[in-house]
Amino acid sequence: MARHRHRSPSRIPRYLAIGTLAALTGAIGVAQTGPWPRTGENPVRTAASVTALPRPQTTAPSREDIDTEIADGLATEVEAAVREATAGTEGNAAVAVLDVTTGVSVSVGSVDAEEHTFDTASIVKVDILAALLLRAGDAGRSLTAQERQWATVMIENSDNAAANALWDAIGGAQGLAEANTRLGLVETVPGEGAYWGLTRTTPDDQLRLLQAVFGHDSILSAEARNYLGGLMGSVAADQAWGVSAAADEPGAAQLKNGWLARSGTGLWVTNSIGRVETAGHTLLLAVLCDGQRSQETGMALVEDLAVAASGPLTDE
Repeated sequence: MARHRHRSPSRIPRYLAIGTLAALTGAIGVAQTGPWPRTGENPVRTAASVTALPRPQTTAPSREDIDTEIADGLATEVEAAVREATAGTEGNAAVAVLDVTTGVSVSVGSVDAEEHTFDTASIVKVDILAALLLRAGDAGRSLTAQERQWATVMIENSDNAAANALWDAIGGAQGLAEANTRLGLVETVPGEGAYWGLTRTTPDDQLRLLQAVFGHDSILSAEARNYLGGLMGSVAADQAWGVSAAADEPGAAQLKNGWLARSGTGLWVTNSIGRVETAGHTLLLAVLCDGQRSQETGMALVEDLAVAASGPLTDE
């Protein structure tokens, strides 16, 4: 079945300031972290593997039920598709995908993917809300009306002021780190101070987060998972680019995107995580890119990679 490429927004709305230099002086920050490629350097190179992710697990078939030869073959096909999608591109890019229907998971990234981590930008807002829901559950309470209002605009509209408020509510970096230990994330380092958008992560860890949000075997309650997943399925129209490009139709995706320009280089981070329904399969997808020349270039690459990584897993 043909995948749908969704048109990227032609302008950056005011409330999506996380991708602007102005926001870098507030919620995101201006600190330069990690090496950044100069234009023309570090073309994306990839390697694929079949990955056994630690808890929490989804209801996908167990690793024992997956034919290793078939899984290895699919990993090779995904690698080839991602290589084609990244041919001639700049910067770093990495993808992690889990086919919940078959239990096959594949992680494909740049040559230094095991060492390179990515700024989350606004995709960390899913993590922030998961941490808040854990705290509320521990206290035996529901979210307050104010917390729900903040959560709604933070996920659906990527509102940064709401993210600031909920970052404080969960205890900032320490609170996120404690929640991530319980959620099964092992490669995510929260941003320092107020700079939640400079949290560092990997596609594999974002896949673990998605498993916690959408899997039944999760530290999050069913009510919390349904609430968070529902918000991710109701993002504003100009937020609906990214991994949704791999879905059968725009309404068959639950996602969160993030992007920002690094002040030291002017290069862009563009990320997208979520759950998509495509060709009878349910996929969890995390696509992270940095070192991109422009926001538009990064957004297009994210969508190309989502389609490339999902295609071999769903082709009959």
